[in-house]
Amino acid sequence: MISFFSKLSLNTPKQEVELAKPAYMDKSASLQELGYRDENDLRETIYDFLRTIRDPEKPSTLEDLKVIYEDGIFVKEPTADKVPVLRVEYHPTVPHCSLATLIGLCIRIKILRSLHHPVKLDIFIKKGTHTTEDEINKQINDKERIAAAMENPNLRNLVENCIADEE
Repeated sequence: MISFFSKLSLNTPKQEVELAKPAYMDKSASLQELGYRDENDLRETIYDFLRTIRDPEKPSTLEDLKVIYEDGIFVKEPTADKVPVLRVEYHPTVPHCSLATLIGLCIRIKILRSLHHPVKLDIFIKKGTHTTEDEINKQINDKERIAAAMENPNLRNLVENCIADEE
């Protein structure tokens, strides 16, 4: 016995429908096609996303603590296929901050969730501001370590709480 759905599929000719791909899905889209006036507009947009991230152990934002600052966001030359390249630099509150890696993770997740187009993202601790900056920079720019960190439910909840928008 043939069901109604199988009869329907037998009698319906297949037509290919071509949908237009939005600019944000096109890796070769320019900044203007992605909705930014220029590189400065993209920098300001990124800063607006980051300024509201809350510090993991203080009731302040990263902007209030001067961990994130507008001059620490750089728009670099796009990749060969015109993907915008962003470099975000942050300044931990103390040279031995134990949560510097978590803050870098929060910055990365907030940007990736907030932008709706491809971007190459490099996140670094400002040179000379942390005792283990090289190790932390390596961790927060390693895709596999980021994925593993976000699989940890406790760490994921901590990141979610830090990056949640205030209501």
